[in-house]
Amino acid sequence: MDKMLLKTTTSAAATTTVTAASSSIFSLSKPSLSLSKLPFFKPHNYPNTTKKSSTFLSSTRMSWLNKLGFSTRNPTDSPADSASSIAQGPDDDIPAPGQEFAQFGAGCFWGVELAYQRVPGVTKTEVGYTQGYLHNPSYEDVCSGTSNHSEVVRVQYDPKECSYETLLDLFWARHDPTTLNRQGNDVGTQYRSGIYFYTPEQEKAALESRDRQQKLLNRKIVTEILPAKKFYRAEEYHQQYLAKGGRFGFRQSAEKGCNDPIRCYG
Repeated sequence: MDKMLLKTTTSAAATTTVTAASSSIFSLSKPSLSLSKLPFFKPHNYPNTTKKSSTFLSSTRMSWLNKLGFSTRNPTDSPADSASSIAQGPDDDIPAPGQEFAQFGAGCFWGVELAYQRVPGVTKTEVGYTQGYLHNPSYEDVCSGTSNHSEVVRVQYDPKECSYETLLDLFWARHDPTTLNRQGNDVGTQYRSGIYFYTPEQEKAALESRDRQQKLLNRKIVTEILPAKKFYRAEEYHQQYLAKGGRFGFRQSAEKGCNDPIRCYG
């Protein structure tokens, strides 16, 4: 009996010892050894290179994309921003020596051009598009109403033979300046009334002319008077359209001083 009791007591004590040792050795919550307390261990703060690596990779990637022509633009930029800046820039064409330019928008440019072709002192006329945001617009682009272009006639004239005031008088006589984005059956922003000046003198003359014209009308003039911008020459079939006969081949005179009625047709 004594031997059995002793064996049991010894076994229990051994179990307790092993258990205590196991608890001390394998406890994860309370490690018995702290490296930070050792005299030879000094923690070191290593720099975080994640951000640098990310920036470097991003920069390298963008560099190659740019070389391949796939550059990105700022999301706050307007659509076709660079093309817009060209279209909104000044008309950099140069008139012939001793000549000056003038631009007028008064509805469909076919009839307006013929009217100016007949003015003595006008040496050249061209129809085209201006004041819009699209670079090199086509007639279809302009007619879509999304490019903000106006159909205009660019007049080259000799100021010694034809005054700017004479051109303004014809402008007011040729269309209704009180209808917004419309002339007769032609409706759209491309048909708006506009005078686009090249010099401060032209601007002053245009404003004074508008004020005089307003006194003769009982409705408000909606003509815009703005600096001349990039002029895009319209397709060749639009040039001198009525003088060449139009679609039906009925030619109309462009002789200087001609007073024949102008019939505008497609």
